[in-house]
Amino acid sequence: MKFKLIIVMTEDELTDIAVDAARAHGATGCTIITGARGEGLAPKKTFLGLNVAGQRDMILLLVEEHHSRLILEAVGEACGFDVTPGTGVAFQLDIEDAIGLGGQIATIQQEISKEDL
Repeated sequence: MKFKLIIVMTEDELTDIAVDAARAHGATGCTIITGARGEGLAPKKTFLGLNVAGQRDMILLLVEEHHSRLILEAVGEACGFDVTPGTGVAFQLDIEDAIGLGGQIATIQQEISKEDL
């Protein structure tokens, strides 16, 4: 079974929306890293040296390759990444190998079997 790592970086108020969209389209779990910081084309203004930008979260989704593009597009659409600049970004990377996914693999195989019917 082949996997992709989808990395989503978004404003903290959109984290639950991104996770819900990913789960609705085949993701079986995620890891959320809070307190990330990012900069786009135009860095945010500071006030007395303090960053006034909101918190950002990084969401890591290890998903089966069969579902990866659908999940990526669903997260982007649910969070409005292409509509509102600075909202966030999502991308995917190939995973060469992974261990510790026994429970997820069984669930994914059942999902794929249902889709093939």
